[in-house]
Amino acid sequence: MEANLEVLRESFKNGRTRSYEWRKKQLSSLIQLIHDKENTIFEALYQDLGKHPVEIFRDEVGIVLKSANDALSSLHKWMAPKKKPVPLLFFPAKGEVLSEPFGLVLIISSWNFPLSLSLDPLIGAISAGNTAVLKPSEYAPVFSSFLVATLPLYLDNKAIKVVEGGADVCEQLLQYKWDKIFFTGSPKVGRIVMSAAAKHLTPVTLELGGKCPAIFDYSSVHSNMKVAAKRIVGGKWGPCAGQACIGIDYVLVEDKFASELIDSLKRILKKFYGENSKNSTSIARIVNEKNVERISNLLKDPKVAASIVHGGSVDKEKLFIEPTILLNPPLDADIMTEEIFGPLLPIITLNKIEESIEFINARPKPLALYAFTEDETLKKRILYKTSSGSVTFNDTMVQFVCDSLPFGGVGQSGFGSYHGKYSFDTFSHEKAVMQRSFLIELEPRYPPWNDFKLKFIRLAYRYDYFGLALLLLGLKK
Repeated sequence: MEANLEVLRESFKNGRTRSYEWRKKQLSSLIQLIHDKENTIFEALYQDLGKHPVEIFRDEVGIVLKSANDALSSLHKWMAPKKKPVPLLFFPAKGEVLSEPFGLVLIISSWNFPLSLSLDPLIGAISAGNTAVLKPSEYAPVFSSFLVATLPLYLDNKAIKVVEGGADVCEQLLQYKWDKIFFTGSPKVGRIVMSAAAKHLTPVTLELGGKCPAIFDYSSVHSNMKVAAKRIVGGKWGPCAGQACIGIDYVLVEDKFASELIDSLKRILKKFYGENSKNSTSIARIVNEKNVERISNLLKDPKVAASIVHGGSVDKEKLFIEPTILLNPPLDADIMTEEIFGPLLPIITLNKIEESIEFINARPKPLALYAFTEDETLKKRILYKTSSGSVTFNDTMVQFVCDSLPFGGVGQSGFGSYHGKYSFDTFSHEKAVMQRSFLIELEPRYPPWNDFKLKFIRLAYRYDYFGLALLLLGLKK
């Protein structure tokens, strides 16, 4: 391990990754990899997670291709120094911000979207000119092995390496000094990563999760009930069978409209996945038996089981849990205090939809907040009286594929962001550069001090006006 890291450090030290040409070549090669190995990727993700090729392209392949192509077309602009204004007091002078790579970065990805959560951050690291170690999740072993075997055939092996292994390998990696760590996973492991990074004062981006709520304001969207229900079902069960950090965790709705919402969700579930969803090829499987047991244990509380209004069946051997809807499970039950990360959807009723603000604020800040409403007053209250990584009105999940928006959490759902230019920024240090001339010298900045110099400095800070300097002091070489 140490020998491999030394190769990467030396590559960065000698400037191998700094040039536009190197970055362009790596991004182009990554795009070629995806095109060449698309069918292999489909097969790997089917074996690991039971995903259909359409789902894989929508949530993984398409996202990576879009991200890489956008980075390729924007790279010159991103790399260019950004001119900044400087006070006239320092004339003649110029200021700029130069984006420089951190150095050797560690990317630890998750298993639920093994391709996009591995390669999308890597695109940012490459674009910014870093060397990188990618640690894919051992819970998606077929895809992890694919990356180890394939990535070195396309990318510069002296600058980018893939390391396979379980928690012991991850723990070993965290003992080394990195210039940046990018982690996607649970808050529990995120704390371990942050603690390890603190020993070396390493900057960290944590993409975590949490319980993402959806507010359903029936009164303002009932005329679009069918579309809204489709988007809720799509945002809950569509991506990896609910095993998604930005998937809907629970829905808040007024009590008098709950039954109509549930009936609509049932109809859409039947349309999407058929009478027997276990036989559907359009819904992914749970990643492993351990997670089947974890999710099914959420339903074992008798009061929780009594709240099931749809689904609830479990087939541990086939790694399948039926899409399940629950109505008002106990708020102190595990299903309402832990991130579900699976195909269970609690519906929580309120007297008034405005109570949703208080309900959400009583819990840790979510990675995403969804609200189905046309009420502009409620929208403003949601925006300014709640805190979350993102807010999406009248849809779900779409913010993840919008590269012009930052993707990231706040508080317990993580910190730092990426996607598009934000990925480049995440893996860059913004270095301030100021260049001055020897042409003009203003004497008040130097001792000996006196009252006149104090007055001058006060006025200079207050007005930032070059004429004032000329008037008060004049110029002196």
